[in-house]
Amino acid sequence: MNNRRIAVVTGASSGIGAATARRLAAEGFEVICAARRRDRIEALAAEIGGRALACDVTVDADVDRLAQQAGPQLAVLVNNAGGAFRQEPVAVADLTAWQAMFDVNVLGAARVTQALLPALIAAQGVIVFVTSTAADAPYEGGAGYNAAKAGERSLVGALRLELFDQPVRITEIAPGMVRTDEFALVRYDGDQAKADAVYAGVPEPLVADDIADAIAWMATRPSHVNIDRLTIRPRAQAAQHKVHRIGQ
Repeated sequence: MNNRRIAVVTGASSGIGAATARRLAAEGFEVICAARRRDRIEALAAEIGGRALACDVTVDADVDRLAQQAGPQLAVLVNNAGGAFRQEPVAVADLTAWQAMFDVNVLGAARVTQALLPALIAAQGVIVFVTSTAADAPYEGGAGYNAAKAGERSLVGALRLELFDQPVRITEIAPGMVRTDEFALVRYDGDQAKADAVYAGVPEPLVADDIADAIAWMATRPSHVNIDRLTIRPRAQAAQHKVHRIGQ
């Protein structure tokens, strides 16, 4: 009989999500790897002894299937699915990109949380929301992403207050500058030069495994310990707007 605790990681096909799935598996969890790209999550699930489920967090039917897969008790939910799409001034911003960011970062996280909350409470589990330091302060061209991540943070705060008397922990990790294969590339519509410029000259930006390590630590604290919010940046990034770049 399989008695391993179950964890769900959304957006598990790459970057922070994939790294987190690996870390939680190493901690002994059976990880349900949920993402849209079936081929990637099937390979990941085979690697870590987990389960793959094709899931778009903006689609009700997909999230219903995720809840069915998770079952009646769920130890960990990592709401990692998200993303930044484009970086433009408000005056000329593509608002369809803003809508997409809100749909996945805010409504997607809310949809998954609603569906899995009964199982999390039953297991006295923990929810980890992956937000961003973009929720801390606005920056030029980032209004859509700033608003989406600030919205997700508000969701976290309200949920923590609403569930204060329930046996479930509500936690948030806010990463700063993390270099992954896809985040900046997606933001700039596949423009590799623009994506590379984000990290140009930055000595040792964070990588996905740095965030996954922190998430696994948050998820494995004793049940009475709630990590309300953990902000994590590379040493080179003193604040959202202040980054040390060598030779620049």
